[in-house]
Amino acid sequence: MSREDWQNLPLGRETVYESSYNPELLHPIQRSISRAQLGLSVGALPFFGEDEWWGFELSWLNTRGKPQVAVARFSFPAESPCMVESKSFKLYLNSFNQSRFDSWQLVQDTLVRDLSAAVGMAVEVTLLEVEDISLDVQRPQGFCLDQLDIAVEQYQPDSTLLALEGSGVEVTETLYSHLLRSNCPVTGQPDWATVMVEYKGPMLQREALLAYIISFREHQDFHEHCVERIFCDLQNLADFSELTVCARYTRRGGLDINPLRSTRIEKPLPPRFARQ
Repeated sequence: MSREDWQNLPLGRETVYESSYNPELLHPIQRSISRAQLGLSVGALPFFGEDEWWGFELSWLNTRGKPQVAVARFSFPAESPCMVESKSFKLYLNSFNQSRFDSWQLVQDTLVRDLSAAVGMAVEVTLLEVEDISLDVQRPQGFCLDQLDIAVEQYQPDSTLLALEGSGVEVTETLYSHLLRSNCPVTGQPDWATVMVEYKGPMLQREALLAYIISFREHQDFHEHCVERIFCDLQNLADFSELTVCARYTRRGGLDINPLRSTRIEKPLPPRFARQ
């Protein structure tokens, strides 16, 4: 599938909502399409990570026809060959609504099987009782770039905006911004996120990093690929001994997407923020 074929995805077509379980609704997208533009090849990724999705609109019927409702956490490995197109994911979850399942475990097992088959690698799924869920909403840790007073003229990603302080000082710090906005490559709808850059190495010029983040404002791409572009552009700028880029996107249609890419094999996602 090429970028041109994205116009034929379910996201860009009139919606027909099915309420009977149908795994055929899932539409995978090859990650290699956008990664090729970053010079990344299969099996030679410069990062580890995951795409953490949360689903807040999952329901099905028990064997007696009584509706069940749950909140689901999905973890897709960054190294999986494919990701799932978001609208097809919503339609797939909606198809559980009038379908009967013997147990919560069967629903979870079904989600694991279908999603793992779609992306080509094992996917983790956790179902949570609505009464039991406790979302850890916190203020981001680190320095907020948004307080910097800068002039902005570029609204398409431009890695030449990035710069180092040039002092030769090695730092360990976390910088973040609430100003990341990109747009769906199919519908053009805006996607909003808080993005965090945690690194160890030569000091980034903060004003330059903020201008770079803002430059995504008119860019059309999927959440996961935006985070990978930011990671790769930073990695090409300097030899950081550690680098993590994570974006927590605001919820749409009952789903939020939170990609994380890091040089560390095991790097937990940060807490949720107020906009989520």
